[in-house]
Amino acid sequence: MPVFLDVHKVPFSEENLKELCFAPADEFGVSHVNLMYNKEANVCFCLLDAPDVTAVENHHDKAGVKCEWITEVKLAKHT
Repeated sequence: MPVFLDVHKVPFSEENLKELCFAPADEFGVSHVNLMYNKEANVCFCLLDAPDVTAVENHHDKAGVKCEWITEVKLAKHT
């Protein structure tokens, strides 16, 4: 499945962001690979497995989050 990276403001608590990393795929087929965030700078980077960019947009729209950008990426290190 393609992997996408996006950036937006930090919309949730730190605990909720950590929980999202273990949530199953949603109805759009999107699941979190990892989240990187800085509460002080109010920035969050999502690394997501998703079928396509539209699924990523729908995933964030449902949560009321507006991404500044979304891009498909390749992972250099696989876990």
